[in-house]
Formats: sequence, structure tokens, C-alpha cells
Amino acid sequence: MTCSFNIEKELLNQNYSHICGIDEVGRGALFGPVVSGAVILNPNRLNFEIDDSKKIPPRKREILAEDIYESADAFSIGWCWNDGIDEMNILNATKTSMKLALMNLQITPDYVLMDGLKPDFIYINGEGIIKGDSKSISIAAASIIAKVFRDDLMKQFSKYFTEYGLDRNKGYPTREHIHSLNNTGITSYHRKSFKIKNG
Repeated sequence: MTCSFNIEKELLNQNYSHICGIDEVGRGALFGPVVSGAVILNPNRLNFEIDDSKKIPPRKREILAEDIYESADAFSIGWCWNDGIDEMNILNATKTSMKLALMNLQITPDYVLMDGLKPDFIYINGEGIIKGDSKSISIAAASIIAKVFRDDLMKQFSKYFTEYGLDRNKGYPTREHIHSLNNTGITSYHRKSFKIKNG
């Protein structure tokens, strides 16, 4: 299924007016926070170049993120740091980051489209959509702003923790990253609860 505004259009026809897409990035990383994006798109200012962030080259993602910030009715970022992930597990940390993103939106949504997870942990009508970031343009927009935000954060951290290659691996368990962990050990921003397999 192609990324489109069809799901949102059906909901608008059911008299919902502020439909929010939510997605997260960084669940499988070893370093840093899990980050969620929340976006309420303006139906009159849609950009159909928006797609699942994983399918878009980095520079194009940055351009699309700027467009989303300029044209969307509302947007927000939420996160949960590695210590929170270690304390409550990655699933609950992901939900926490999504709640934070929702809470900080400029407009309160009346319906939520969530990538993968059922939104039964929030007090807003909605649905979870499997592979939603490749089906709903609102979820895809959320995935883009979350990805750009987190990638930028990893680039900043790479200046202080140069040996881990964070600007390249974005905190994910690449061979280079695992090699550095085995030789140098973890930082205070690594997730201690994640099992690190020798690469």
C-alpha cells in the first residue's frame, strides 16, 4: 500500500477534525533516547513526497522535516532517555515518549493514528496501524521529524563520544559500535538493560 491521505480522509468524513499521526524511532538502538514524533497535517497543504522515513535519504528527510514544520497544523517531539528505558523497559518507554509528544502538541487531536501500537494507553480515540508509516502520510510525517531530531542528537553526541561512531550508526548496534563497546565500555547514555552481542 502506498503512503497516502486516504485513511485520514475517511476520518475527516466521519467528522474528526484533528487527526494526529504518531511514530517512534530508536527502539533498537543501544545509545540514547527513544524518540516519538506527533503531527497533525493541514489537509490543504499536503506534500506527497512524505513517506516512511526509512525509505528517504538523510538530506531529503531534513528538507521534508522543514516542510512539515512550516505547513502542519501541529507537531511535537517526545522522548524517553536510556535510564528511563532501563527502568521501565523499551515498550513502556516508547509509550512514554508518545504520550509526551501528544501532550506537547499545539492542538489537541481528536483521533490518533499510531504506527504499530494500539493507542489504548492514551485517552484519545484512535487505532494502531501495522506498517503505518508506509500507509498513512500523517504517521510518515511523524516518523520523519522524529528521525531527523534523533539523528541530529546522535551527531551532537558523536563530538563528545568520538570512539563509538554515533554520527554514522546513530546509536544502533553496528559492528563498529559493538567493537567500541567491547574495548572501551559503556557511557552513561548507553542502555544497560540491552543485551550487547559480540560483533
